Amino acid sequence: MKKQTNLGWKQSVQSFFHPRVVTMLFLGFSAGIPILLIFSSLSLWLREAGVERSTVTFFSWAALGYSFKFVWAPLVDRMPIPYLTRIFGRRRSWILASQAGVIIAILWMACTDPASGSHQLTIMAIAAVMLGFSSATQDIVIDAYRIESAGTDLQGLMASSYIAGYRIAMLVAGAGALFLAEYFGSSKGNYSFSAWQNSYYIMAAFMLVGVATVIMIPEPEIKLSEEKKYPPKDYLGFLLLFFLAAGGFITTFYFSADVAASLKKTLGALLGNRYLSGFIIELGRLATGVGVAAIIAKIIMSAGFVNKTMVVDSYIGPVADFFKRYGVLAAWLLLALIGLYRISDIVLGVISNVFYQDLGFTKTEIASVVKTFGLFMTIAGGFLGGILSMRYGVMKILFAGAILSSLTNLLFMAMTGSQPDITILYLVISADNLAAGLASAAFVAFLSSLTSIRFTAIQYAIFSSLMTLIPKGFGGYSGTIVDNLGYSTFFLITALMGLPVLVLIWLCWKYLDQ
Repeated sequence: MKKQTNLGWKQSVQSFFHPRVVTMLFLGFSAGIPILLIFSSLSLWLREAGVERSTVTFFSWAALGYSFKFVWAPLVDRMPIPYLTRIFGRRRSWILASQAGVIIAILWMACTDPASGSHQLTIMAIAAVMLGFSSATQDIVIDAYRIESAGTDLQGLMASSYIAGYRIAMLVAGAGALFLAEYFGSSKGNYSFSAWQNSYYIMAAFMLVGVATVIMIPEPEIKLSEEKKYPPKDYLGFLLLFFLAAGGFITTFYFSADVAASLKKTLGALLGNRYLSGFIIELGRLATGVGVAAIIAKIIMSAGFVNKTMVVDSYIGPVADFFKRYGVLAAWLLLALIGLYRISDIVLGVISNVFYQDLGFTKTEIASVVKTFGLFMTIAGGFLGGILSMRYGVMKILFAGAILSSLTNLLFMAMTGSQPDITILYLVISADNLAAGLASAAFVAFLSSLTSIRFTAIQYAIFSSLMTLIPKGFGGYSGTIVDNLGYSTFFLITALMGLPVLVLIWLCWKYLDQ
């Protein structure tokens, strides 16, 4: 694992005003706007519109683009965008393109009323998927820009600045969107489409902060001579491969819906558990879609439409490097830990806002306590996690963060079935967000230590994608679990999910000799 270098207090403070560090604050703000417009804010919008709780949590799958961004990360890394790349450069052109996609998707959602029927709900889902895809693409390029625009000495501060901007944006898109929706006249039992529409219009306008930043900042100076160059036809072939394979996956997943519904009933009757059968069938749909995409990719490459060397360099090289450096067994353990570490937090987080509202808290209370106060607790936890990681080592704090993340989920059980008490809400949010911030700081340091300098962008995309893939998959069923087992049992389940994580940390700790 990489060794950390420490800066003096004076040098650290001065470095915070470095142009690259300030730039990441604004780019972090741009990156943080979309995610809560898919998760918490959209969840409350759909709930107020009368959409069933189980359907609301299924919308969290719209953010799976964050978990699959490694699939098109090589495409973003290599493909030039006509006209834009020539004017703005490779990185800035892709950031601008992804920001345009984010703005269009938010405006599309703003023009869609989910209370108008299943057709409008489907359109909302498509727009949410587009928002997730565009936002994940923006994350890929901003990560690459950060890595390429400054040396290693500034990377820590740039990452801190990025996270600060990201958290501020989450406050704006979370608490801000709720405040605006209530201000414009929408509340539980008194739904107003125009109120949510105006709120999302304003969220789209906030994205202009990122657009203005990209226009003003310089393109990173990187040595293209060190990279393999390919003719334009190879880039077109690469693009063809991606879209046909992705099209095969989407088509398979879409047209298998009716068959899946029938199989769920049959398997549910055999197993006596329709929820377990639903999970198995959906996992099968996912695997089938991936299989179809792989077959299409194989056919295209066999037909000679794609430069195989380009595909191997883009996809196989970074993975092979990771397994070579750590060995097969340790690499698989590390990947399992990456995929499961955040499962307790993410699965609970999908339905947390609905839980607060079901308890009787108002949107204003949720915004002020959970979003605003909770933000400062998360930032405080992040600073604490960073300091403790430097003092005691990353793996120790990673282990402590996993324990605390699971234990704090049990605090939510104390709130179930009780009258809304703002003091208890403050206490629970304080503990939960401090633990989450501490765990996140240690986890980011851990992921950073695993990446190779040769493949930083793609490997970090793989790690950050894997980090949320499994938790978000489970999170889509959180509403169904609550509907049938209740909130108390659900919170207990999320706490128990953290136990395998502790075992994985101990095993990885052993192999990495920390």
